[in-house]
Parts: sequence; structure tokens; C-alpha cells
Amino acid sequence: MLTLRKSSERGYADHGWLKSFHSFSFANYFDPAHMGWGNLRVINEDRIAPGTGFGTHGHRDMEIISYVLSGNLAHQDSIGNVKGIPPGDVQRMSAGSGVRHSEFNHAKGEQTHFLQIWIEPNVTGIDPGYEQKTVPESVKRGQLALVAAPEPAEHTVKIHADARMYAGLFDGAEAAQLPLDPARKAYVFLVRGSLQVNGQLLSAGDAALLQAESSLALSAGQDAEVLVFDLAA
Repeated sequence: MLTLRKSSERGYADHGWLKSFHSFSFANYFDPAHMGWGNLRVINEDRIAPGTGFGTHGHRDMEIISYVLSGNLAHQDSIGNVKGIPPGDVQRMSAGSGVRHSEFNHAKGEQTHFLQIWIEPNVTGIDPGYEQKTVPESVKRGQLALVAAPEPAEHTVKIHADARMYAGLFDGAEAAQLPLDPARKAYVFLVRGSLQVNGQLLSAGDAALLQAESSLALSAGQDAEVLVFDLAA
């Protein structure tokens, strides 16, 4: 079964310096029908104004992934990491037993546009950790690249969760298929462009929620960038 959720159905918050769309209940946005999907708990599409950002705050027992679309995200945390995250990089922070961090856009005249993703871990109380990898466009072009998984690889950050995250770029005749376990769940989030997902047309910000499906087919993309999640049910 595939359920389509349109971009306009997401929660939205405008804090002036931050404009954020919430795929699932978060902060002041609460929708009991959208508390998460499998062990995927948060997808926030954030736009941070120049010279602003999230001050130091804490997390625990969550796998947090940042996926920057434009601009640059400045990260600093309590375990000693001071990093800039540009488009094309995937950053993973394991909050574990507790970590504090800040995220800023230090640019003078450029907005930072990124996705903040939370996945519930399958272990708790671990030492907090950090990892960041560059995923070249060529690795994602016309195919799904594994960018986060329990097993790390060259372009894959390790997450302490029963989940896998793929990223792909599709245009024109480019297409891909991914086998799915019908006992698990899958979530497709279209970052930009348009794309057919199992025959359903998605536009930027739309999502497809899949359960009891054995395969995923992506086709007919128009300047499409997509994230696909294979999730514990």
C-alpha cells in the first residue's frame, strides 16, 4: 500500500530567522496521525536566515542526520567537533547518552537550506558520536546511493538503528528499482523536482509512505532529488 502525503499537508513554523516544514509532529506542531513512520521520527525541512541559527541545545538517544541542500551548516558540539557541512555531505550525530550542539548559518547573504532527520536507535545509552562523509553527485546520478546504514561504507555513514537511507538524482529516462521487505516500512521524500514513485507522481516536498510492498520503482524524474528510507515496522 502506498499513501501519498502532499507537501502542503506538512506542519509549518515561521520563526523569522527559521522557516521549517515538519513531516511529523514536532515542537508546536502536533498531529496524532503523523507521529513518525516506523522508526523514522523527524524530517524537518529548515531554512536558516543568514547570520542566525540554533543555539546550543541537547539531545539523547537519537540518530540525527543533516542533509544540506544549499548554503552551509556550521556545527559545533560538546564532543569536540567543529565542522562545516556543505551540500553533498551527509552528517550523522549519535546523541547516545547525551550531547549538546549548535547549528548556524554564518554566511552574510545566503540562506542555509537543509533537512534534519531523526531516526530512533536500536541501542540506547551509547557514547555520543559524529561522522560526516561526502557523497559525490556521480554516485547518486540515476541510482539510489546508500548514504546511511548500520554498516558503514565509503559514502555511507554508520547509524545505530535498524534503518537505511538512500539518496538519488533522477532526470529524464533515468530510473531505479529497490527491493522492499513487505514486513518493513519505506518512506520516500522528494527533496526537489518531480518524480514517479510506483506510478504515483510526487512534487517537491511530497512523500510516499509504503507498507506491505515488495518493490519500489522510481521513474520519470524532472530535476528530481529524492531520499528513500528502509525502516523497521
